Amino acid sequence: MGAIIEAIRNKLTAAFEPTRLEVEDDSARHHGHAGARPGGESHFNVVIEAAAFAGANKVARQRMVYRALAEELAGPVHALSVKALAPGEASS
Repeated sequence: MGAIIEAIRNKLTAAFEPTRLEVEDDSARHHGHAGARPGGESHFNVVIEAAAFAGANKVARQRMVYRALAEELAGPVHALSVKALAPGEASS
């Protein structure tokens, strides 16, 4: 596991105490595209389930995640796909 994916996992865990957290480095699919870096760790997919998202709409949930990862988004992370769920919600 790379340093950036580890930082993402650690920060999301600390901020939200998720019951489910999946972080996928999707950089290989973006090789040669804008923002792609040699060695990857520039494009990520996140699925997170946490009680903190209960009652918040999709945009608010994404903003919560972006705030927690502000440092990464300002630097090495070029793209972040977020699916944020409250416990019991379907992940369709």
